[in-house]
Amino acid sequence: MNNEIKDNKSQSAKSSPFGGVRGGLKKLDPFKGVIYFVIVLFASDFVWKLAIAGDESDVLVTFLGMDVTAFFSVMTSHFSNAIFNVLNFFGSDVMQRNNVLFFENGNAVRIIWGCTGIKQAYIYICIIAFARGPWMKKLWYIPAGLAVVYLFNLFRMSVIVELFRDFPHWFDFLHEFLFKYGFYGVIFLMWLFWDEVIRKPQIKSELARIKNGFKRIFSRKR
Repeated sequence: MNNEIKDNKSQSAKSSPFGGVRGGLKKLDPFKGVIYFVIVLFASDFVWKLAIAGDESDVLVTFLGMDVTAFFSVMTSHFSNAIFNVLNFFGSDVMQRNNVLFFENGNAVRIIWGCTGIKQAYIYICIIAFARGPWMKKLWYIPAGLAVVYLFNLFRMSVIVELFRDFPHWFDFLHEFLFKYGFYGVIFLMWLFWDEVIRKPQIKSELARIKNGFKRIFSRKR
């Protein structure tokens, strides 16, 4: 009789629309982390577009109506100089005039604030800040990740500028596709490292500590 009741309950749960929804959500359990990553990525991008006024190539940039052009200009100049120094270190014949990097054959690339990686750094901060895990570890993991973002972006722009000398027709593919999605791939890998390597061992150690605490309590009572 009890088995019949259980079978009827399970059948009614499956036939219920809520049961179907719950079943569908359970199937998504292995992808919860990836879904979280995508949601935070798009949400932070949406907030950026609301807060920051000014196209990536605009001179004037405002944040919630406040002029923040000076900060973006400093970062643009810094990045132009950094790219120039990296390429020169590796023997490139690149030349520089303000934020324009050019070659003897006439091909030139103007560095704008959209090339600095500021937006990607902001998105990375949002993803890790809202991720599950201890804040004490986030305090060192976020700056470490920002260093990775900076170095990858410097590598990205240096490669694009150098290849532009002889292959200017590759620019759109490199800038708008390969390195753009590669950049977000790097951010995803850093979040994955956080979730799988940094955060989960912390959870296991906390659970083990709680379990040992209960064991000590019950052993004393005996």
